[in-house]
Amino acid sequence: MISSNDPHVLYSLDAGVCIIQINRPEKKNALTHSMYKALADGLKEADADSAVKVILLRGTQDCFTSGNDVNDFVASEERSSERPSVQFMKALANLRKPLIAAVNGLGIGIGTTMLMHCDLVYAATDSFLQLPFTRLGLCPEAGSSFLAPQIMGHQRAAELLLLGERFSASKAKEYGLVNEVLDSQSVLPHALEKAHALAALPSEAVQTSKHLLKRNQSGPLEETIAIELVNFSRLLQSPEAQAIVQAFLERKRS
Repeated sequence: MISSNDPHVLYSLDAGVCIIQINRPEKKNALTHSMYKALADGLKEADADSAVKVILLRGTQDCFTSGNDVNDFVASEERSSERPSVQFMKALANLRKPLIAAVNGLGIGIGTTMLMHCDLVYAATDSFLQLPFTRLGLCPEAGSSFLAPQIMGHQRAAELLLLGERFSASKAKEYGLVNEVLDSQSVLPHALEKAHALAALPSEAVQTSKHLLKRNQSGPLEETIAIELVNFSRLLQSPEAQAIVQAFLERKRS
């Protein structure tokens, strides 16, 4: 595989499993534009590499990801539809190979919405997730306004996306977003065990089965991501969102 262009995103290959790690623990694995690009590049490269059978996303032992790095997000003047975060969303949506997530600690914003694109998700008992978009004056992203109701039904999706409250790994399992909840030390070994089991199966059969499972999603998902981006950009310029962002930055400076 290629090498990562960002020191906070690591790639490794383990018996047919490509492990993509978010590794910026001093900032709770907050994602910069450079990290988004490295994540997108890693997913695309792994999907194209015949040596890779399964892709596994992980964070660190204490944190999956706290979402966007707000300073980096605000400083960027890039507003095109193909900014690195969008490249990452599209890479997730277009993967042919199985995608597994091992979640420890925080999974905030994109740290939760990316799980909706995964085929298998394993989380720690002490981890928690959050879709805080309305609390930031924003709307859902990464196709979550389409995927969440499909996964858990309208009322449960509305609870998580409209109220934007934190929720536990056990609740995520109850709602169909997580396959299994394990103690924090067991999450990664268990996810790797399942990844290796998948990697040992006939690749064409696995990838065809994934395609059949998701074949009704591709058109609506692509359209939803595009519509979400338009509305996200519009809401980001609203007085409410701007005030929330500035208040957050002021708190960090003080």
